[in-house]
Amino acid sequence: MSDRERTVVVVGGGIAGIQVSLDLANMGFDVHLVERTPSIGGRMAQLDKTFPTNDCSMCILSPKMIECANNPRIKMHTYSELESVKGAFPAFEVVIREKARYVDLTRCTGCGDCVAKCPSKVSSEFDAGLVKRKAIYVPFVQAVPKKMTIDKEHCIMITKGKCGNCKKACKAGAIDYDQKDNLITFEASAIVLATGFDVFDVTVAQEFSYGRAKNVLTSLELERMLNASGPTGGHIVRPSDHQEPKKIAFIQCVCSRDKKYKEYCSSVCCMYATKEAILAREHCPELSSTIFYMDLRAVGKGFQNFVQRAKRDYGVEYIRARPAKVEEDPTTGDALVYYENSRTGESIARRYDMVVLCPALVPTLGSESLCSLLGVRIDGDKFVAIPRPADRPVDTSVKGIFACGFCQTPMDIPDSVVQASGAAARVAQALGVS
Repeated sequence: MSDRERTVVVVGGGIAGIQVSLDLANMGFDVHLVERTPSIGGRMAQLDKTFPTNDCSMCILSPKMIECANNPRIKMHTYSELESVKGAFPAFEVVIREKARYVDLTRCTGCGDCVAKCPSKVSSEFDAGLVKRKAIYVPFVQAVPKKMTIDKEHCIMITKGKCGNCKKACKAGAIDYDQKDNLITFEASAIVLATGFDVFDVTVAQEFSYGRAKNVLTSLELERMLNASGPTGGHIVRPSDHQEPKKIAFIQCVCSRDKKYKEYCSSVCCMYATKEAILAREHCPELSSTIFYMDLRAVGKGFQNFVQRAKRDYGVEYIRARPAKVEEDPTTGDALVYYENSRTGESIARRYDMVVLCPALVPTLGSESLCSLLGVRIDGDKFVAIPRPADRPVDTSVKGIFACGFCQTPMDIPDSVVQASGAAARVAQALGVS
């Protein structure tokens, strides 16, 4: 096979993108892994544990991230995007834009001296906005590559020509304020999309008071709070007064399964709410959790037993109801949840120390424009369309371009990994490699 015939582009560096890259590399393909953020790892890197086993998320993910970085057949392009794609299967001409980090990766050691001296602060995307990061930063402790990136929108030196503290602090001489974007052109035989998901902005659902009531959080914010490497060191605290909560309510299907917003089920919310309720009780032995749900969807292996264990061993209460609104008590900061008992029709108001919203999960920002660039069809919910899901479950509308994981339909981590391996096998089959 020629170099072009054994070259594959994988777009998205989450668990699905990592798995398909490793499988392809192990089959002898050269892989260009393109990730738009400064590190691979994706959403799984933000999680504390995984359901239904409650295994450490990073304990599973980190070895794969390191293996991916060390595999000689995988070329990682982090903080990068597809600029253009021309041609057709099996001869695509691909251009990747590696965005300027303003840091020389060959010199940067990831020591963090520059971060300590940076005066500019901005909300941390990785920690779901719960804390601030600096304008020069590494996304998280286990980042791969563990190299600094300068956020040019918030760097005082780049925006105003002042400061320069990071350059003065960098003993390796890695800071380069004049660095430019780099365009890389090559030929590839196939492309795999694994762009994952984003969390829907629930501020539009004003009845839940997110963004107004301090003690109303999203599930991703609680996930970061539960994580030992997170902003609170694994301690659950109310944002209003930093006290440990005693009662937490989880509200399912916020802006999901709703004709006003997203009509589909996001697939994982019932189970991660159960997981977070269990973990919350382990962190705070006196804490009680209530999960408000429309339908409990626990269809995977061990999922129903996981729910039963949550009820039996952790006292998690499940109420089949869709709360109508959440209000803040201005005196105490407590959250009042108003709902109707679906069996009796009784209207009820309950008081909680914190409310956790489980939002709709949507295709990642930029996936629609990426599909437009590639000529790949999307469905009405902006997921990658799969024309023949029964017998071609990873084939998109464009020959030689495949999709796996959450970018094509909501699914959990194990299903994403299985489908990623399936996508790698499908690439090999399409190219006639046994």
